[in-house]
Amino acid sequence: MPKFLGSIAVKLILIAFNPIAFSIILSIAGSNIHAQNAPSVPRIILDTDMGSDCDDVGALALLNEYANQGKAEIVGIIYSSGAVPYGVGVIDAINRYYGNSQVPIGASYDSLFGDPVDKMLAEKLAKDTSAFHHRFIKNTDVPEQTHLLRTLLAIQADTSVVYVTVGHTKGLYDLLTSSPDSVSNLSGYELAKTKIKKWVALGALNADNPEGNYVRDWNFFFNETIEFTHYLANNFPRPTYFVSGGGDVMTGKSLAVTPPGNIVRTAYRDWLWNIEKKTLYDQRPSWDLITVYYAVEEPTQHFRVRTNGYLQVDLEQGSRWVATDTTTNRHFVSQNPSSNTALADYLNQLIAKPSED
Repeated sequence: MPKFLGSIAVKLILIAFNPIAFSIILSIAGSNIHAQNAPSVPRIILDTDMGSDCDDVGALALLNEYANQGKAEIVGIIYSSGAVPYGVGVIDAINRYYGNSQVPIGASYDSLFGDPVDKMLAEKLAKDTSAFHHRFIKNTDVPEQTHLLRTLLAIQADTSVVYVTVGHTKGLYDLLTSSPDSVSNLSGYELAKTKIKKWVALGALNADNPEGNYVRDWNFFFNETIEFTHYLANNFPRPTYFVSGGGDVMTGKSLAVTPPGNIVRTAYRDWLWNIEKKTLYDQRPSWDLITVYYAVEEPTQHFRVRTNGYLQVDLEQGSRWVATDTTTNRHFVSQNPSSNTALADYLNQLIAKPSED
């Protein structure tokens, strides 16, 4: 079992709407984390738009499996899409399936932002607490995302957190533009600069192309995210890794032999049938899983990493990678197509591991 926040974090969630008590409990919990975990283990905050696609489910399953193997620690999960509030329930059900129900969850309360279509039938899954035994159902059942992020970051060791975005960019934007408050006298920008080690984000897919063309992708451009992407690309203060890959790494078939009560299996099955009239054996691209894999394992193979350049973001055209002669703190990470099969086999194996029940 991973060494998370323990029983203290359960209390943390229950009192999350009392900011003072929330901060005190988190401070105690944070001390416990630092005492128990090796500094070499990546400490992850995952920001997801759970419900838009089933690869978010696979990414969170993968992160939980890494945590259970002692290869990562989950500091918190952010659900930054408020338009469909039920992604929170799916997140809680996945964490609980892996025995990690104490992981803090924060969510956007903005009902106008995010993909408005419930493609995964997240409402149905979230409300089925008898099947998946989770506690939270919708966004307002957990702390507001920026408050949770500020509270979590405030108690971390400096440059210790890897922030992983597999959805859109508004959650991190809201953090960076937040003001000092009762949780911390630092601004959001200062908190990110002090506490975050690096930002790893799925986005700008195929932006590193020989033609220098702009690209428009789901996470960085559509759903009115481009203005937030533009701000972060130009202002995020820590090293940034833009991940482009997973489109031909197919996962999902391994879930067919897992128990029917597996929320990961159910969510994949429902999305595939709902949206594409396909089955688990048809599988789904692994954009989000590849990003979590890269963030946790930091592999030296399967990827090409550009270190000299920056992401140029245009509000109308999208984004493109621009090479420079000098090293920057921006990196563009492209998955090698030759690794598609090997990565698919590896990820399929990991997401089909038994639960911790």
